[in-house]
Amino acid sequence: MFAKVFKDCAFLVLRGSRRINISQISRFSSRTSSIKMSKYTTVEKGVPNSTDFSIYFKNEQGNAVSPLHDIPLYANDEKTIYNMVVEVPRWTNAKMEISLKNPLNPIKQDVKKGKLRFVANCFPHHGYIWNYGAFPQTWENPDHIEPSTSCKGDNDPIDVLEIGYKVQPRGAVVQVKILGTVALIDEGETDWKVIAIDINDPLADKLNDVADVDKYYPGLLRATIEWFKIYKIPDGKPENQFAFNGEAKNAEFATNVVAETHKFWEGLMKGDLASSVISCANTTVGFSKNSITQDDADSIVAKASEGGDAEDIGNASKINRVFYLSKL
Repeated sequence: MFAKVFKDCAFLVLRGSRRINISQISRFSSRTSSIKMSKYTTVEKGVPNSTDFSIYFKNEQGNAVSPLHDIPLYANDEKTIYNMVVEVPRWTNAKMEISLKNPLNPIKQDVKKGKLRFVANCFPHHGYIWNYGAFPQTWENPDHIEPSTSCKGDNDPIDVLEIGYKVQPRGAVVQVKILGTVALIDEGETDWKVIAIDINDPLADKLNDVADVDKYYPGLLRATIEWFKIYKIPDGKPENQFAFNGEAKNAEFATNVVAETHKFWEGLMKGDLASSVISCANTTVGFSKNSITQDDADSIVAKASEGGDAEDIGNASKINRVFYLSKL
């Protein structure tokens, strides 16, 4: 019974018997009436649990789009609400991510040495402990040294940790507000992890900055640092390190970081900056030098592999095994 409540309701019911007032949700919704609620659907291609498995995106007109380039970063005119693309639902282990090299950037599972990658369960955690994803139209420029961390960018869109009660489905485009960020230093590169919450979460109107996370989700920030610090240890790697001694920066700081990575993405699409690993094919970015026709975009999805050899993950050690680490 406890496991079901914990999985389905997450932190919602554990509030010291606090009751959620539905009128609070209504008031928050009315304040965000300018949100551009574009609807996206996904198309799965290839055999699940194979390296061919891919998740493509279509807009509300049914046209194929890139989740990295064609979905707007900002979800309202005030630029206070953001679109997040969910790559990994909470409590799952498959390391899914927006593919940088494939045209239209479908979500695919990361592969290492020919095998699908899964994150380990490092006690007391199971899989990812938030809905994990990325902000579209952002890019952590690997040729830029971030002054606050003295490290270059990691050549990826900026990562997002969505902490609301709902387990979001893979491929969902969720409107979130930014609460703060932590800065993982991964093999000498800055890897921002932006903390955010679904604006439709019952507690969203109460959370506006990183201090509110500790108030309403006590222990989550500490668990987040621990998770990233140890999750590679079962692979034989050392603990990850953090900038700012693992301190989470506030919402204003995080918002500025995201805005900067959006400008780097704009430079990439204009051709002022370059990346040898990112496919910039898109259908809607007017200033892009890599725009393709809608027919070409739809053809990419239509021609994507329907096959693939599924791995037997029923006994995958990373999914079922719990790693008890002595150094926590």
